[in-house]
Amino acid sequence: MGMSLQKGGRGYMAEINVTPFVDVMLVLLIIFMVTAPMLTQGVDVDLPKTRTVRTLPAGSDHLVLTINKDGGIFLDEYSVPFDDLRQHLMNLVVAQKKQLYLRADKDVPYGTVVKVMGEIKSVGIEKLGLVAESSDADKNKTPQN
Repeated sequence: MGMSLQKGGRGYMAEINVTPFVDVMLVLLIIFMVTAPMLTQGVDVDLPKTRTVRTLPAGSDHLVLTINKDGGIFLDEYSVPFDDLRQHLMNLVVAQKKQLYLRADKDVPYGTVVKVMGEIKSVGIEKLGLVAESSDADKNKTPQN
């Protein structure tokens, strides 16, 4: 549908060809769909493995508190010093009534995790979700009777 001649054959009537535009938009959409999950990875931790694991809910009604193997504390992707953790939890979790999930690297000392959980409890957060990975060994096992 490029151009067509008018009645007398003298002038051209231009029409917009939207096919290339749609093609480019579809390619851009695919690129964003592929790269968006990679951008939201957050802090890299080696999670402990367990048999039963549920996926984190999608949406913005929760926050993830991460402890990496060096003992660094992150609220979503933002680093938070331990001394300021209580204030951040009150402002971001308690005040906004969000669910909190704890991700801790499997190499983090148990005492550090308990210390952070004590701060969470002292703020008044009663429900805390723990994040883990599904174990690969359990995925490959076949059910036995």
